[in-house]
Amino acid sequence: MSLPDLVLASASPRREALLRQCGVRFEVVPAGVPELEPEHLTLAELCLLNAHRKARAVSKRYRDRLVLGADTMVGLGGRRFGKPRNPAEAREMLAELSGKTHEVITGVCLLVLRDHHERLFAETTRVTFRPLGEAEIRAYLATVNPLDKAGAYAIQEQGDRLVADLEGSYANVVGLPVERVLEELRRWGESR
Repeated sequence: MSLPDLVLASASPRREALLRQCGVRFEVVPAGVPELEPEHLTLAELCLLNAHRKARAVSKRYRDRLVLGADTMVGLGGRRFGKPRNPAEAREMLAELSGKTHEVITGVCLLVLRDHHERLFAETTRVTFRPLGEAEIRAYLATVNPLDKAGAYAIQEQGDRLVADLEGSYANVVGLPVERVLEELRRWGESR
């Protein structure tokens, strides 16, 4: 597979680890752009918008390189769960998700700015939480830093304490749907 040099436009150590596990060669360059949350967009549209903004910001510095931007959010019944601002908000998020099935959506943008070549896609995984009591939520938050995680949880960090069932990509819930990313990278290589 012939690919241009890949740049990951993310500060997420989880996305970096997922790509490394797949054997993809890349450089990490955090985008440093604020994530937008316009209310009129669906969750998938919002994730795609923010993924595109991240990829574009980094592409302006690396115009000839393939840049991957991604954004992940959690949604339940029309409510959006981004990264909690503080521990109290994290506790509220986990209590709201308790015993329910929510969606984890990741928007991904692959972009080479000089060629005006881009691909945008979003992946959705359905996650069902166990019913959680206050003590279980407190115990989880005492062991995991929730402040840099959409929905205030990390499935790869003691997620079995929270998650009863999962439909779709596990890696997507971690922060990057690597199965789909690898498929898109293969297509990208074939179209070059």
